[in-house]
Amino acid sequence: MNDGVLHSVSVSAIVVRPEDGKVLVIQRADDERWVPPGGVLELAETPERCAVREVREETGVEVRPLRLTGVYKNMKLGVVSLGLLCEPIGGQARPSDEALSVAWLEPEAAIRAAPEARGIRIADALSDDGPFIRVHDGTHLLTSTAEDDLG
Repeated sequence: MNDGVLHSVSVSAIVVRPEDGKVLVIQRADDERWVPPGGVLELAETPERCAVREVREETGVEVRPLRLTGVYKNMKLGVVSLGLLCEPIGGQARPSDEALSVAWLEPEAAIRAAPEARGIRIADALSDDGPFIRVHDGTHLLTSTAEDDLG
């Protein structure tokens, strides 16, 4: 049943440099938070193409998507984000209109710098398990079970 509820789909690109394991993060221009690059999936675009486009636009780095690492739903806004592990294949990291700063950080530092709901995407991408399914409120992870949804 669709009670007029629509969801937006976005992509979070977790870009990891193979030579040193550092993770690409941006400081967002709108709220100054440190997060992995990403953005809204366009209508005729695949998630992989979205990851390539968003990373290029936000950071100048060219990437190759490798695998899906997680699905993350913002329960307040109805945004579903797909986490994709990517490897850099070219370009130079630089700020943009959407990113005040761009940095390659050690994984632990990147996870700590991001809000919990974004940092977990980095941890999930670096895990050999997954893909993961998680829910959050935009900042913090929420616990949800099938039983919660029924009652």
